[in-house]
Amino acid sequence: MVTLLDACPEATEDLRKNRLGFDLGYNYRMIIVSACLAGLNTRYDGGNQADERVIALLKAGIAIPVCPEQLGGLPTPRPKVEIQDGDGHDVLSGNAVVLAEDGTDLTEQFIKGASEVLKLAMTMNVREAILKDGSPSCGVNHIKRKGEETVGMGVLAALFSLNGLKVRSNDSL
Repeated sequence: MVTLLDACPEATEDLRKNRLGFDLGYNYRMIIVSACLAGLNTRYDGGNQADERVIALLKAGIAIPVCPEQLGGLPTPRPKVEIQDGDGHDVLSGNAVVLAEDGTDLTEQFIKGASEVLKLAMTMNVREAILKDGSPSCGVNHIKRKGEETVGMGVLAALFSLNGLKVRSNDSL
């Protein structure tokens, strides 16, 4: 039986041996990944957080890189932002806001971007995402508040979780 990885010689040895826990046979599903982890310069500061394991998924043809903040209409680079008084779940329920360093409320853009990524995930039958922890959009286990790590999910991670998609941090790979 020929698998997706047999057709993709540049896939890493970790992927060939399926050490990352993905089904890479004929019944594989696409995976959403944070675009910054795929080496794209989408971070707020115009940089990236390239992760070779995520890039290998992209090269294998099973990852879709997205930046919810860009899909919400924000530019790159953009101001540093934080979720105030809660996490992504609180933003989605209207109990918290996303504020830029200068106090500009970017809640609407964060919700719009997360909604666009969810729409893409549903269209592509995606059931799993690997996201950049610490991000106000993509944080899986923690986000930053006042420059310090705090437990909580970003807006996209929370929306995915509420809709039954599995979210994993790049730190868990």
